[in-house]
Amino acid sequence: MANTETALKECLASIEGATGVALVDYTSGMALGTLGGSKSFDLNVAAAGNTDVIRAKMRTMEHLGLKGEIEDILITLSNAYHLIRLLKGRGGNGLFLYLVLDANRANLAMARHQLKKIEEELEV
Repeated sequence: MANTETALKECLASIEGATGVALVDYTSGMALGTLGGSKSFDLNVAAAGNTDVIRAKMRTMEHLGLKGEIEDILITLSNAYHLIRLLKGRGGNGLFLYLVLDANRANLAMARHQLKKIEEELEV
């Protein structure tokens, strides 16, 4: 089992094109840990903003009566992918991993696969 710091380091080290990652509590919008990012890209601000994305999608699913669970949410920009993966494992309720990828270097399918693997090993 990996702790938060180890999991975040694993994301940046093992996912091609990863430039930033955060573990976020979507009930409060607070990042429990961040790694990467830049002066022009504040992961704490992005983490808080993406809680609104999750909340909106959950409300929409409720209004539509959809019973499935969200695995991940993908936001594509012209130069980046933003991948939001809701945690399902032990202690993960209300948490998500937020991964920023350079679209020119990333393999999105492999990134999703690796992020799922890291999620399974994460113990919060």
